[in-house]
Amino acid sequence: MAAAPNRWWALPVVLVAVFMTTLDFFIANVAVPSIRTGLHADGSEAQLVIAAYGLAYAAGLVVSGRLGDLYGPRRVFSAGLALFTLASAACGAAPAAWVLVQARAVQGVAAALLAPQVLALLGGLYQGADRARAFGWYGTAVGLAGVSGQVIGGLLIAADPGGLGWRACFLVNVPLGLAALVATARVLPSAPPVRPEDGLTAGAGRGLDVAGAGLVAAGLVAVVLPLAQGREHGWPAWTWLCLAASAPLLWAFAHRQRRLAAAGRQPLLDLGVFREKGFAGGLVAVALLFGGSAGLSFVLALYLQEGLGLGPAAAGAVCTALNGGFLAASARGAAMAGRLGARLPVAGAAMLLLGLLLLDHAVAGHAGAASGGGAMAWQVAGALLVTGGGMGLLMPPLLSTALARVRPALAGAAAGVLGTVQETGGVLGGTLTGTVLLGSLESGWGPAARAGLAVPIACALGVLAMTALTRRHTPAARAASRPTTTGGAGARTNTTP
Repeated sequence: MAAAPNRWWALPVVLVAVFMTTLDFFIANVAVPSIRTGLHADGSEAQLVIAAYGLAYAAGLVVSGRLGDLYGPRRVFSAGLALFTLASAACGAAPAAWVLVQARAVQGVAAALLAPQVLALLGGLYQGADRARAFGWYGTAVGLAGVSGQVIGGLLIAADPGGLGWRACFLVNVPLGLAALVATARVLPSAPPVRPEDGLTAGAGRGLDVAGAGLVAAGLVAVVLPLAQGREHGWPAWTWLCLAASAPLLWAFAHRQRRLAAAGRQPLLDLGVFREKGFAGGLVAVALLFGGSAGLSFVLALYLQEGLGLGPAAAGAVCTALNGGFLAASARGAAMAGRLGARLPVAGAAMLLLGLLLLDHAVAGHAGAASGGGAMAWQVAGALLVTGGGMGLLMPPLLSTALARVRPALAGAAAGVLGTVQETGGVLGGTLTGTVLLGSLESGWGPAARAGLAVPIACALGVLAMTALTRRHTPAARAASRPTTTGGAGARTNTTP
């Protein structure tokens, strides 16, 4: 089938959606101190502002790929983009913390609607070398958005356009979303040539497993909600009941998927993907990586502003070191992959761990709240430069390798599971880090920040162990670790159905 004539005009439209939805997971972190002050939000509400987005995103990914099959990628993409734009406006206008949490959940649902359609559209619009180039741009947009949240958020809050303060972090999506919506109707084809053998769509069955979607969403909420609310409310009985209920809910989801597949019906998730060699270990490593990344973002957002007394712009400036390290390492990733092969993820994980340990050492010298902010900021920036370098070396090959040995027929299911796991890992990591940090504030900001950093450090140790165990992959898996050939899967595969 001939390529669509406007295919390269479609790429920036798709990338705008990718950038916005990725950025919004991280940009809210830097706004948390201002949100707490402006909306009189307590610690648990502040955590839910972050968690509601990621949780809705993770739960929605299981369903949204199937919706793209049923109604077409462009139609679902347009609906998701419109909903994301409206939800962003609702976030920016929220009069109370509970309204903001609800609007963030709607944002997460919209992001999940967009995510799998992005790769379905890219896979249909581009073939051969063009596809590799398009996915490379996709990976760049996602990676840059992931490490730029603190910087962009800090600059927006400091600039305070129209006196909006933290609200600008969400309202900035509105003009971008509207422009992308107008362009979508002009440059995106209504029926792109998506090929099922590429694994970019979920398959040919009919109908949507609404009960299964409800079970997986309830199971994820039962894990995250008590962790976010429990400490603030003294761990009442309902928090323990929710945690206890999460396991049977997720088991019921898995049992239902097996039963549907055995009956010849289309499940939301093909559980056969978990039997693919190396996939389960990759899931663990990815969950730990994104859990640690989200936890680090939460610590930095509060520690730099409330602990060191920096303004949002200064806090964002410190975090540019993380961006710089990530971009520099990513630029060298292809050359290093040629020399290190399957050892590249191990090297990246070791560098990530080193950066976090240096950050912990810097924070250990902090005697009290809002003291020595300038000198401490330089030490933090130096540690973040190393941390970002580790992320830049680790993230693309780790995610690519997790999918490298999955059979093409299960590629779509595998990428969907990987995306759900990484988003869930990010939510759990951020929530657990917030619980530990906020629960340790009585000891002062230095000890509290170090307690919070213990979670990302533990996650980095886990990633290092998993990458070391799985480094003996086949040559095909080692080749898949090269960022230049796997840009789409290599940065944030949560956008694959």
